[in-house]
Amino acid sequence: MGRVVVEVMPKPEILDPQGKAVVGALPRLGFTQFSGVRQGKRFELEVDGEVTPEILAAAQEAAATLLSNPVIEDVVSVTDATQDAAVAGEASGAPVSA
Repeated sequence: MGRVVVEVMPKPEILDPQGKAVVGALPRLGFTQFSGVRQGKRFELEVDGEVTPEILAAAQEAAATLLSNPVIEDVVSVTDATQDAAVAGEASGAPVSA
C-alpha cells in the first residue's frame, strides 16, 4: 500500500491566528529560540499498490481543487511518503517498514 502526503499552508499575506497563539505560548513554556509559527494542514492519501507519477499528478490536482482553498492557501508539497520514509530510514540507518 502506498501513501501520498499533501502539505498545505496559508499564503504568507494571510493572518494565521493559530500560529500567532502558538508563537505567543512558546516563550512562556521556555522555548525562546522561535520567532514565528505558521499553522498548516497535512493530508495522507492512501493508495492500493505503488505510488506512480500518475497518482502523484492526481494527488496534486486533488490538492489544488479540494484539499486547499487557493484564495488563501498554497499547496507546498505533494510527496510519496513511502519513498520519503525509505530515504529517512537510510539516512538514520534504521530499518524502514512500509
